[in-house]
Amino acid sequence: MTPAQAPDPYSVGGAAYRRSSRHRKAVVEQFEIFMGFLGFWGVVLLGVTAWLEITGQFALGWALGLLAVVLAMAGLWALRRKVLRGAANDNEE
Repeated sequence: MTPAQAPDPYSVGGAAYRRSSRHRKAVVEQFEIFMGFLGFWGVVLLGVTAWLEITGQFALGWALGLLAVVLAMAGLWALRRKVLRGAANDNEE
């Protein structure tokens, strides 16, 4: 691979992201922001659930909240991929 063909190590999102329109990139970035928000709360809920389990307290509600966050993140990830996959037919730019 020549230096001209080498991928830019600082590029974001891969080839599908780079060939997307400006609007599609903005939508994908909003997905990523919300996924980061959910990821933060997922880590918090994981810590709380683990602490409650270790101390022998009731943790079912916290664990179900963690499950909801993980399922929401999986759904957002799939939707983000679907939005990016549609970028191949995008001729705006």
